[in-house]
Amino acid sequence: MHTDTRFDLAEADVLELEDSLVAAGEPRFHARQIFQWIHRRGVTGFAAMTDLGLELRAKLERDFHVSTPEIVRREQSSDGTTKFLLQLADGKLIESVHIPVTASNTFCLSTQVGCAMQCAFCLTGRMGIVRDLTAGEIVGQVRVLARALGMLDKRFNIVLMGMGEPLHNYDATMKALRMLADEHGMAVSPRRVTLSTVGVLPALERLAAEPLMPNLAVSLHATTEDQRDLLVPINRKYGVKELLDACRRFPLKRRNRITFEYVMLKDVNDTADDARRLVRLLNGIKAKVNLLPLNEAAGIPFERPSDERVNRFAQILADHHLTVSVRKSRGRDIRAACGQLITESSRVKAPGQQLAELIPVGSR
Repeated sequence: MHTDTRFDLAEADVLELEDSLVAAGEPRFHARQIFQWIHRRGVTGFAAMTDLGLELRAKLERDFHVSTPEIVRREQSSDGTTKFLLQLADGKLIESVHIPVTASNTFCLSTQVGCAMQCAFCLTGRMGIVRDLTAGEIVGQVRVLARALGMLDKRFNIVLMGMGEPLHNYDATMKALRMLADEHGMAVSPRRVTLSTVGVLPALERLAAEPLMPNLAVSLHATTEDQRDLLVPINRKYGVKELLDACRRFPLKRRNRITFEYVMLKDVNDTADDARRLVRLLNGIKAKVNLLPLNEAAGIPFERPSDERVNRFAQILADHHLTVSVRKSRGRDIRAACGQLITESSRVKAPGQQLAELIPVGSR
C-alpha cells in the first residue's frame, strides 16, 4: 500500500502545526485556521480552505496531507445504534460506534487495533494486539463519525470503550483528548469524555496527575482475586487490592464518582455473595456501579444471567447505598456491544459454568 510521505497534519496539535508552518516559512497564525478547518468543519482538502491564500494552499497541497479513516461499512441497529467499520491508511481495520439516546449522543472510540488485555468474555481481546492507534487516528474517528452523521455542529459525548485498552496506549490517547478539547477544534470538554480501563496501574497513576481529566470508568468484573485472574488476566500483575487502592487515591472533583463496570456472567460472578463482596470492596470510594448483563455472541463462552438474577444483584448494591444502574443493551443485532467489535467466529460451546468450577469460593 502506498504511503504518503508528506507531513500529516491530522497528527498535529495546534503548537505542532504552528512549528510545521514556521519551518515552511509561513506565519504561525495560520495554524489555528487550518486546525479549525480540519477538526471543527471536517474539511481535509486544502483547496476548500478558502480563508487561506492561494499560494499557501498550493504549498500545503505539495508538502502536507491530512490522513482520514475511510468508512468501509456502516450498519445501523433497530435501536438506532450505528457501527462503523473504518480502514486506516495502512489498511488496518477498526470499529467505532454511534449511540443515540434522548439526552445526548455518544461516540464510542477505539484506541488500538485489537487488544492485549485478553479478557475472557471479550471478542476483541481474542484478536490480540496488532498495533496502537496514533492520536490522529483516534481523533479521526470523531471527525469521520461527526461528518457522516451531520453532527459537526452538535454536542456529543465520547467514551473510550471501543477496541483496545486506552491506558495501554497512553501517550497517543492523552494527546488525542487534548486535540479534541482544543477550543480551535471540536472543543469537547473533558467532562463529556469517559475513559474506560481494566486497570493498568502505572498509567492510571499518570492519569491522576493530568491537567486534562476525563471521567474514569474501571472495568472490574469480579469480586475476588482468583475470579478476576481468570476473567481479566492483567489482574495477575495488578491485583484487585492494588487497583482499588489506586482508585481511592484518584483525585475526583466534588460531584464526580468513579464508575465501576461489571459484566455479569451467568453462574460465574452474579451471585448474592458477589454482590455483597462488591459492596465491601467499594467501601470508601466515591463510586457508582454499572451492571452490564452479558451480550451473548458466537465465540464468547458465557451466558447472560436472568433478569431476576440481575435485579437481585442490583438490589443488594442499592440496599447498601451504592448508586447502581443496569445498562440497556444497544446495537445487539449488529454486534456493536462492548467487547464485540470483531468479526464473529464459530460459537465456542463451553458454558460459563466450566469457568465457575475453576474459581474457588471466597477471596484469596
